[in-house]
Amino acid sequence: MKRILVTGASGFVGRHLLPVLRACFPAARLMGVRHGAALSGWDEAVELPLEDSAALRTALTLARPEGLVHLAALSSVGGSFQDPLAVWEVNLGHTLRLAEAVREAVPECRCVFASTAEVYGLSFQGGLPLDEDAPMRPANPYAASKAAADLAVGEAALRGLRAVRLRPFNHSGPGQAPAFVLPAFARQVARIEAGLQPPVMEVGALDRWRDMLDVRDVCRAYALALDRFDALPNGAAFNLATGHPQRIADLLEALRARASRSIEIRTSPGLLRPTDVPSASGNPRAARDLLGWAPEFTIEQTLETVLADWRGRARHEA
Repeated sequence: MKRILVTGASGFVGRHLLPVLRACFPAARLMGVRHGAALSGWDEAVELPLEDSAALRTALTLARPEGLVHLAALSSVGGSFQDPLAVWEVNLGHTLRLAEAVREAVPECRCVFASTAEVYGLSFQGGLPLDEDAPMRPANPYAASKAAADLAVGEAALRGLRAVRLRPFNHSGPGQAPAFVLPAFARQVARIEAGLQPPVMEVGALDRWRDMLDVRDVCRAYALALDRFDALPNGAAFNLATGHPQRIADLLEALRARASRSIEIRTSPGLLRPTDVPSASGNPRAARDLLGWAPEFTIEQTLETVLADWRGRARHEA
């Protein structure tokens, strides 16, 4: 491929995806969709009006992507309870318009849709790692909107859209917003070390188990999906997971053990979700067998990079 377009290029995953694509496709022109924030490092910034079908088709015709990774989304589970309508418009509406515009304007383009393991929701209550055939039973507005978009992309593939869907489980790394669990913990540790807050961490539910990935492993899966696209079943879905969930309380203790100060833990009712599942883990067999993908980074490596990132931010703030 000579031209690869990425929506959500200025977001957390998009910034990590750029060097991965650069390494995997050194001859490709890498185009990032500009959405307010300036783009750094991309070969070209593209305006892609995801709210306007006609303008979207025109923009895609001009950009001529041969590969597309659709990352753009409102991805905070907690935030989705505050404004469900906005989440549905962005996560479903934008995806529907993009899928139809690609099918009409650049029908040969390889599309990788970034879905999420949140689509399985209450199906995790069985306690076993889920494969891609598990029922979608989303338990929050974000998950419901992404499940609908995931199904829409799968249906569009029946009408000619060249697409695969990747469903990553929880993933983290430097640059992630503190609305997510590991950066939320790491931010507080770093601020306490820097004297920016009292030595007390506010946390939500700790008796939860989550399948945790490093963002670099997730980005490698997106690149592999583009590279091996023609060998994959069109419309297929792949879980990105380890199959071995981590206890949130253990992750908190691992970060607290790295702190240079003694820290008290306090549960905050405001951080508890209206709906939640005790454990969520996935079966990564399909991604391993068809994509040739398996996680390479350990949870310890992820914790180190996330904490180092927030320590740097806290020093700057101090």
